[in-house]
Amino acid sequence: MFHRLCWLAVLTSLLLVISLAAGCGSSENVREPVKLGGIFDITGATGDVGKPYAEGVQAYVKWINENGGINGRTVQLVDIDYAYKIPQAVEAYKKLVTQEKVPAILGWGTGDTEAMVPFITKDRIPYISGSLSENLLTVENHPYNFMVAASYSDQARVLLRWIKDNAAEENPKVALIYNDTGFGRSPITDAEAFAEKIGVEIVDKEIVDLKALDATSQLLNIQKAGADYAIIQETSNATATILKDAKRLGLDIQFLGLNWTADEISLKLAGEAAEGYIGVVPFAFPFEDVPGMKDVREGFALMGKKPEELTQKHIQGWLSAMIMLEGYKRAGENITGENIKKGLETLNEFTSGDLGAPVSFSASSHRGSSKVKLYQVKNGQWQPITDWIGYQ
Repeated sequence: MFHRLCWLAVLTSLLLVISLAAGCGSSENVREPVKLGGIFDITGATGDVGKPYAEGVQAYVKWINENGGINGRTVQLVDIDYAYKIPQAVEAYKKLVTQEKVPAILGWGTGDTEAMVPFITKDRIPYISGSLSENLLTVENHPYNFMVAASYSDQARVLLRWIKDNAAEENPKVALIYNDTGFGRSPITDAEAFAEKIGVEIVDKEIVDLKALDATSQLLNIQKAGADYAIIQETSNATATILKDAKRLGLDIQFLGLNWTADEISLKLAGEAAEGYIGVVPFAFPFEDVPGMKDVREGFALMGKKPEELTQKHIQGWLSAMIMLEGYKRAGENITGENIKKGLETLNEFTSGDLGAPVSFSASSHRGSSKVKLYQVKNGQWQPITDWIGYQ
């Protein structure tokens, strides 16, 4: 009898433990995390802007987890530095999809993103890249690629339209400066076509390497071609080199640049040579008092960063993660690539607290926006000279 009672007590205790475990298992706090992949350039040729972009993604993930996660589940960011090398990007992609089983990825460069489109499409992996290449916007060929801001081609069109509308000359002469990568070449053909359409003459095209320390010969060619304006498609380091060399040469040319040329880094590196420079800005600067900046500062505080340490590229990474994880949220309980895609395609004038232009996607268009702001360096600071504008 004694043994029977002991066994009964043990059985009762086991049933109680199982019951409690089942109850805990249904708690939102112990649900399995949902994964998000990241392929970033931290140490490669575009690491000057790639590192803060990656930190922006990381900060948003920390912030969203501190604020309840996605549908009660924490987000696990699995990110890899591919050093801006396409083979490493492909390797990272395969690891994230096959081993880590991520349902979506935040990527980076133009060349690597375009190279991986067949994999992205076959695996049904929603993909938001740091690249804003127009080539990624054909939904028929890139059904899982989404763009959170105006493409490089749209940005170039905005600058050309601004030049046309503000130039003293009837047919202003423009030079294009870019690097010889998929990123650099991306808007060039579209810019030439739009320039011809609106009566702007492209008089020269010059290639400047992303890590160039001198652009003298290219700038002298532009001067010889008689350019009144020069549009730059580079990142911060090369932009600063171009602006400093132009000032040293005494060139009377108005320089303008696409989004990766216009940030705190290029301003700091170029110093006085940046005065008067005009840049495309699709994302808010950290010093701007917009509604979404409060959350940004909280998120980066979790990363141990002070507001004065932030750059505009941090904001771009933050906003990219915000939009991707909004797709996760709208996917509901079954967070698969296909459901994330469908979730993203329901975004209609999605606002981010003015961290960027409102974003809209649909099944037939993954072009989030075609609008940007233009800023100019005045008295050593970036100052807005337009509101959100397009190019029509």
